Amino acid sequence: MGGSEPDASGPDRPGRDRSGPDGSDGSDVGRSDVADTSGKAPHGRTRAARKPPTPDKWWTLTAVCLGTFMLLLDITIVNVALPDIQRSLHASFSDLQWVVDAYSLTLAALLLTAGSLADMYGRRKLYLVGLSIFSLASLLCGLSDGSLMLQLSRGLQGIGGSIMFSVSLALLADAFRGKDRGVAFGIWGTITGLAVAIGPLLGGALTTGLSWEWIFYVNLPIGVIAVAITVVKVAESRQPGARHPDWAGFVLFTAALSSLVYALIKSSHDSFSDSVVIGCLTAAVVLMAVFVAVELRTTQAMFDLSLFRKPTFTGGLVAAFGLSASILSMLLYLVLYLQDVLGFSALGAGVRLLLISAGILVVSTVSGRLSSRMPVRYLIGPGLLLTGGGLLWMRGLDASSEWTHLIPGMIMSGAGVGLVNPPLASTAVGVVQPAHAGMASGINSTFRQIGIATGIALLGTLFSSKIKSYVADHIGAIPGLSDLAPRISTAVESGTVSQILASLPAEVRAPVRQLTAAAFTSGLNEILLVGGIIAIAAGVISFATIRTKDFAQQPSDGA
Repeated sequence: MGGSEPDASGPDRPGRDRSGPDGSDGSDVGRSDVADTSGKAPHGRTRAARKPPTPDKWWTLTAVCLGTFMLLLDITIVNVALPDIQRSLHASFSDLQWVVDAYSLTLAALLLTAGSLADMYGRRKLYLVGLSIFSLASLLCGLSDGSLMLQLSRGLQGIGGSIMFSVSLALLADAFRGKDRGVAFGIWGTITGLAVAIGPLLGGALTTGLSWEWIFYVNLPIGVIAVAITVVKVAESRQPGARHPDWAGFVLFTAALSSLVYALIKSSHDSFSDSVVIGCLTAAVVLMAVFVAVELRTTQAMFDLSLFRKPTFTGGLVAAFGLSASILSMLLYLVLYLQDVLGFSALGAGVRLLLISAGILVVSTVSGRLSSRMPVRYLIGPGLLLTGGGLLWMRGLDASSEWTHLIPGMIMSGAGVGLVNPPLASTAVGVVQPAHAGMASGINSTFRQIGIATGIALLGTLFSSKIKSYVADHIGAIPGLSDLAPRISTAVESGTVSQILASLPAEVRAPVRQLTAAAFTSGLNEILLVGGIIAIAAGVISFATIRTKDFAQQPSDGA
């Protein structure tokens, strides 16, 4: 980097925002070779000349952009459709959590493993596999007639998405050289920004104008075109001597993360004293301990734990996790508030969420340029503080609040995310040598997805608990309804307040409607506080741990 920082960009040049709309860093996920394109071995030994770029490189860019657009669009497009999915499939609150978390879990678990498989068997081949799985899963999502089928299909989407995500930029790096590579990455970054901007709006338009199923069906023509272009125009590439996947680490990591998320979601209905919840939490701790022990002993580790010795690397992971566990996890609950409490359509909710997207897009451009001129800690730390401050600014809601109460906090939080994303992408790989850039970037992306999965589960537990306690404390003010407290609490969570109101005598409907709105906003205020604290804590930790001296000097050739 210029000025007081060394060049920490590696394959991710500072100043170029290559993060996804969910905050995910798409840079060379799972790759161990993409960063080093200089034609030299790690210790200065000259390697055999790499093949020239493919003449169909612009078709390769088209195929990668189509797949990336579809993958990232599906992260943001789903949020505004969740209330309609809830009503259509008679889904519970925990069902909605799993619709989001099933995708995040499989994406987080498979990122690094998919990259290793692509190195061994061919990136074009694996990209086709990922596209096919994602497209098929999208069809199954649209055909789902129950919440379980939708959750399983979303998990299958995550598998396809992880393969596409881990391979996409490696295909571009293999196809492009010199200045054209910068142009290709710039176009790819623009496509990710477009997915951020139109995801909520497109999801709202499809859900309101057609039905929620179309947020998944829209992937099918994109997927078919991307597959056709990849088959005809994209060249195959492999990594000689690629490392084999760490299957033991993959199984242990997936099992530990799944146990943790399951325990958190189940605790929202039961409690942390429930025997199943305790058992799953215990299993998560034990499995993670075994995972660490296995990774320390294996020579083909999925996670190189020695990277965690660098404070800057750890600080980057804290920032990635904190961003996802706070504002990105909060989107689910903001959508439920806008639709279930305030009564906006899916399109109306999507339009209002553009305030966050706009903040991300505008500030990302500025942040990307600043990250090449100043230490990234002065962007990442303050950005997370802005994000947390925006969440805290959204608090103070009550039963009579309008959506305009959220505007300042939404803009501030979006600006905070925009400030963090570009420098965080370069920090993920800037503290390691090129040979380890793929794994470092993959670990950072994995922590982003872990943040979403655990954030939604944890905030959901707190949200549900607050609603139940509020209803139990205030139901006595409405004569004759004390026995209905559990039913009313469930209705608030599941978006079925109108149904329960229809079953009540006319004279109590108005006070019950007031009670349910107040219960929801009390729960939302609670998790806005927790989300704000998470973001602020992550900002303080990342500011303290990210150090200029930790950044490795990266070769600029082909950056």
